[in-house]
Amino acid sequence: MKHSYTIKGMTCNGCRTHVEQVLNNVEGVISATVDLESETARIEMKRHINLDTFQKALPEKYTIQQKQETNVFANSSIETSTNEPSKLKQLQPLLIILGYITIATVLLNYSRDSWSTAMLDFMGLFFIVFSFFKILDLKGFPASFSMYDPLARVLPAYGWIYPFIETALGLMFLMRFEIDIALIATLVVLGITTIGVSKTLLDKKSIQCACLGTALKLPMTEATFIENAIMIVMAVLMLVM
Repeated sequence: MKHSYTIKGMTCNGCRTHVEQVLNNVEGVISATVDLESETARIEMKRHINLDTFQKALPEKYTIQQKQETNVFANSSIETSTNEPSKLKQLQPLLIILGYITIATVLLNYSRDSWSTAMLDFMGLFFIVFSFFKILDLKGFPASFSMYDPLARVLPAYGWIYPFIETALGLMFLMRFEIDIALIATLVVLGITTIGVSKTLLDKKSIQCACLGTALKLPMTEATFIENAIMIVMAVLMLVM
């Protein structure tokens, strides 16, 4: 069963992420997604969970109220088709950015004989662009990132420095500085994240992906896994070439 709730007290993406994390940890909840702008939480649960249970789980600064819904079961399929954009539409910002990075890489390398340099340029541009979006909301990013990255979950400081690690890796690739170290670091950093992404997908949890920070609302989907996998494959190929 699915229910919609109004949540008051959220002031930033960090609040939204914290509320979403708390709701997802309530026993009986299958998935919970929270939208900051509309102050709405959409919760799918195994069985009915009363409002007091959610309110007690949340910090005192937040208040939760159930939205009035008529026949949730009958309208669930209609809501999905009318209110929720398609997966392709949700991923549009990510696909556009990857497309621009690919085009820039091709333009920089179309006259070169070796495409190994193109791979380095792609990886460098990828890290620079993606770190930029994370730094846009450095306050909210660590909380979102910790929801699926295993290391950020146990070591919160890692979430704060992660965007700068990406920036450093991007500069190393673009400047051709200590490439082998940058490639190994890429395998480690993205490998850890991919493990967390895989677990999230297997658990069928519906959370916001922080790959482009919190400024853009992206769902945690198979595309995020594929995106990391492409970078990992590139890093492996560059190490063995």
